[in-house]
Amino acid sequence: MQAAYVGTLADVLVPRTGDRSRDLIRDVALVVSCMVVMTLLAQVRIPLPFTPVPITGQTFGALLAGAALGRTRGASGIGLYLVLGSVGLPVFAGWTSGPVWTLASGGYLIGFVAAAYVVGWLAERGWDRRPLVLVAMLIGNIIIYIPGLLQLSFFVPEGRVLEFGLWPFIPGDLVKLYLASMLLPGTWALVRRLRS
Repeated sequence: MQAAYVGTLADVLVPRTGDRSRDLIRDVALVVSCMVVMTLLAQVRIPLPFTPVPITGQTFGALLAGAALGRTRGASGIGLYLVLGSVGLPVFAGWTSGPVWTLASGGYLIGFVAAAYVVGWLAERGWDRRPLVLVAMLIGNIIIYIPGLLQLSFFVPEGRVLEFGLWPFIPGDLVKLYLASMLLPGTWALVRRLRS
């Protein structure tokens, strides 16, 4: 039995009008906004001297995009971000660009799309309104690590991928997960209060 769609934060804050062209413009604006936010969060970065992958705000952005926009718009916004960076626009960390398959961090970037989709699907079923949001964010984070570590393994010495691509990032990712899991239910509570 599939859980029912209950909407996302974007659906409440920027509701559909019922006019197809206006709703399309709304969705495109949300996707483009997601891409812009991801670009800005990519510049919040801490380079680590021992790994080619910096700590950035992108993980936080990808998880929030899925939760706030839903699976389709969140994944599309991050997909647009990847396409623009891959064709040469400097949107990635440090205002860089390049095809994602040529970057040491490219697998993580690809993982952002899948994570936003899964977290968005869960948010559409109400997981972003209660403590389950932390589980949704954790699942999303694990999804990011899978392609990230696979691709990074081609750029680091054999047998050291976890040392370069997982262990140093866990503390920061736990902080990001906690912040996202507090922000979403808190925002929902504020929205409910304002609407009542």
